[in-house]
Amino acid sequence: MKTIKTIVLSSLIALSMGAFSTVAFAEVDPGRTAYAPADAIDLVLGQIKKAEVAIQEGKPAADVYAIIKQGTDYSKEVNANDVVDRARAKANDILKKARTAAKEGDLKTAAEFLPPAEKAFADLKPLI
Repeated sequence: MKTIKTIVLSSLIALSMGAFSTVAFAEVDPGRTAYAPADAIDLVLGQIKKAEVAIQEGKPAADVYAIIKQGTDYSKEVNANDVVDRARAKANDILKKARTAAKEGDLKTAAEFLPPAEKAFADLKPLI
């Protein structure tokens, strides 16, 4: 009887863990859009290009900052594996330097950081 009780209890625990797996029920937070890593990289590259165009057109630093900030937010979706994450962190550091320069109103420095950031994010695609 004691053995049967142990087997039944073990089986119930195993079944309950499988039936209520959090991975199986995982979903994106309400109001949040999730992107595939490749799509997120494309979005970041698009924001970098928008920022370059905004600087060339002479838009205010606040507008350029907002564009770069949106690109930084998109970069958070690039999370394929550890190698990609390390490379993304390095690319993100370059983009943050551009964002900081734009926030301080130094669009010339921001423009200097955008091409290396664009290259760093473009180099992430083969790693996925």
